[in-house]
Amino acid sequence: QVLLVESGGGLVQAGGSLRLSCTASGRTFTNYALGWFRQAPGKEREFVAAASWSYGNILYYADNMKGRFTIARDNAKNTVYLQMNSLKAEDTAVYYCAARTGYYSRNSHDQEYWGKGTLVTVSS
Repeated sequence: QVLLVESGGGLVQAGGSLRLSCTASGRTFTNYALGWFRQAPGKEREFVAAASWSYGNILYYADNMKGRFTIARDNAKNTVYLQMNSLKAEDTAVYYCAARTGYYSRNSHDQEYWGKGTLVTVSS
């Protein structure tokens, strides 16, 4: 079992920045690809970014978030971060941390573990 706990959400004005954190416990952190997903009201959960480790420290991003969002993992702290810059009103969503064994996946149905989410609200 892997427990994921997100933090760092909140209210920010458009153009601002936030850094989300997700700390994992319970299993060997480096066995898992860690990802961020988000879900806006009335919409499906969508992939944001992921950081694998088992097949190399490779970072992946949704195309529409490249350049604004940066994912990073600190294996010593069992933590993955999502730095979000130039935030827009459409970035408003609950952001979830997810983990799956081995290779990353952009499909939410492939994730093995989820955090409870942290709300990000961007005011325009």
